[in-house]
Amino acid sequence: MRQRITYLQEPQDAIDPSTLKVTKNSISTKSLIAAREERITFSLEELPLELVKVLEDSHELHIRWVDQEPYEAISPLVSRMSPGLHVFYTPQRNSNTSELLCPMLKQTFSKTLKCESPEKSFTALPVERFSHSAALQYYTPLPNLLQLVLYILQNVCDTGPSSQTVECEARALSLNSASYIDLNYDTISHALTLTTFSSPQPQNISLTNLTPGSSRLEVGILSIEKALEAEELSLGGFLAVIGEDTKPSPTLFSFPSRHHPTSQTFTSSFKLPTGLHPTLQLNISDATPPMDDRSCSLHAHLTLPKQIFADKYQLFDPLFMSSKGLKTVHYITTPVDLEAPEYAVDTWGSSLLIELAPLSTTTAPLSTAEIPLHLRYLRPNSNATGQAKTEIPYPVLFWACTADEGSKFPINPFDRVNLGYDGLFGPRTLFWHLDPEVVESFGGEGGERLASKLSVPVLDLDGSRWVESGTGWVVGLGFAWVLWCLLGVWRGSGFGSGKKKEVELDKKTQ
Repeated sequence: MRQRITYLQEPQDAIDPSTLKVTKNSISTKSLIAAREERITFSLEELPLELVKVLEDSHELHIRWVDQEPYEAISPLVSRMSPGLHVFYTPQRNSNTSELLCPMLKQTFSKTLKCESPEKSFTALPVERFSHSAALQYYTPLPNLLQLVLYILQNVCDTGPSSQTVECEARALSLNSASYIDLNYDTISHALTLTTFSSPQPQNISLTNLTPGSSRLEVGILSIEKALEAEELSLGGFLAVIGEDTKPSPTLFSFPSRHHPTSQTFTSSFKLPTGLHPTLQLNISDATPPMDDRSCSLHAHLTLPKQIFADKYQLFDPLFMSSKGLKTVHYITTPVDLEAPEYAVDTWGSSLLIELAPLSTTTAPLSTAEIPLHLRYLRPNSNATGQAKTEIPYPVLFWACTADEGSKFPINPFDRVNLGYDGLFGPRTLFWHLDPEVVESFGGEGGERLASKLSVPVLDLDGSRWVESGTGWVVGLGFAWVLWCLLGVWRGSGFGSGKKKEVELDKKTQ
């Protein structure tokens, strides 16, 4: 097992190295204001057997969880995803045991996941365009990691000595405060990497390597430095390998990065009234491209649960798109059933990558784009209001800019890939991210969350009895009226009318 813990600081919060205490197997300091990234690499022999079976059946497996609460990002960890649980999966060729994946996801993340199998519940990604994209995708809203913490406590921490168990339990419980986590596996490394990120906050450091001979613990305390190139990020600070170093070593290094921060922000909300065809409105604080000497375009990547979808035929009308502040749809999940109700759809939902039209902030403080969406019919319930609450996660907004031809990104030690949208661009693309801001509070439903909520009309089962009985009476009365009309026609032109004609003929004969 290898461990790497990095504390990332703003320049004004940089630590004084004299406050760092490094011993034979520990490092500690107090009053550190920093974000924390922890990366642990497990070999397959260190993992539970049921998890190993799933991994051995996978060509690659990437699991991402993002907290619903807004958090502060810090360079170089500025990449964004929509809140919730994302799974990107490529099975082995001729695999017959992919049915193990969904049960494992339910066991580790939530027993209520609506996941049957990759064939039924996942959607396909366009691997034929860019080979660095996974083949299948799954998403579900997931508010917390309580189930994952419990799984680690029962299946990972209980397997070691008591001294290691205490440290393992502390690391597992810390997942409850993580802003996001990443799990990565591929057949090349044959190792599972767990990465967690916690946003900047005051904290005390006290780290111990309990097994220096069998595991490696690297600790870095780094602050952001000014980079020389536009594609690069620079970090400076101190590094130490616990169990090998007796004092921290100063360091300064630069590296090219795909993901960069901007000072721009955006909000996401539905226009009122919503109805069954809601419009998602994106308000952007500044529409100025981040790079003057490069070609940049602003994109929105939406992750849409199955109760809501975008109509690709509607979004291919150039005149309609320009009226909404949109330019081009670069990707939309296919196929998407445009008529099925929510409870008849097996897949998790759909995703949409759309380029926004060039926006201007000269006439208003905010630039606005509108994305038309459509709601599916939800399952009837016994709600007296005839409404059901639903929500969609915030989209990801970013500028995609071209990088120099000589840029090589894989050497970035903090690189984050397989995010759902990066695989839809070429390998030399720079992503400049806009920070999301919450515009509506969920009150007692959980405070501030990166989600846009709306009410959906649904059939009230209690009130539907009157509809059913009323429909029966209307149909019966309508049927009776039709019979009455037919009877009138029969009496006017049938047996009765024949007698009348005979009488008139007799009168004429006389």
